[in-house]
Amino acid sequence: MNVDPGLDVDPALAAAVLEIEEHAAEAGWNRQARLFSLVDTRELVAREPALASLMGLDASDAEGSFTPVEQDLPADLPLEQVLESVGWPDDVVGCAVVVERLVLPPSADGQVPDDIDAAQAFAADHPLRQEVRMVAGVTRAGATYCAMRLRAYDNPQSVVTGADLVPALLAMLRGTLDEEGEA
Repeated sequence: MNVDPGLDVDPALAAAVLEIEEHAAEAGWNRQARLFSLVDTRELVAREPALASLMGLDASDAEGSFTPVEQDLPADLPLEQVLESVGWPDDVVGCAVVVERLVLPPSADGQVPDDIDAAQAFAADHPLRQEVRMVAGVTRAGATYCAMRLRAYDNPQSVVTGADLVPALLAMLRGTLDEEGEA
């Protein structure tokens, strides 16, 4: 997938999000959420040349790109709770997350139960539900980018992209960049 240079987005972030989306697509559906730190590829090549070499990166890859580094996530905690406790060191320039969710049509508004377990069961049983995989990324500089793929249209040509497709998820990711710490 190529990033349209006419878009008003950070091309390095967009490329990283699309790389992560392709990686997630290769793994298939029904996966746990995945979290990635984004590091400046040039700095990675300079600081960790052996690691960069193992990853197939060199100086020609380095200019103006981010390298996604997958983080281990606890399987027993909801993503929202995990993101509340994540903080990144200064050398992390951004982060991205992959999540799968069920989405319902607007006609379901007002019918979804308040109880989380009942709401999940309602969504799982709804005849018009759609499964969607979302990849959202943010940078410390404030850039955002998202990619979404519906399971019903599971091909690279049907991936929808944009700077603010999932605002709530982007806001949670921004919150992880506000605090110092280690992921």
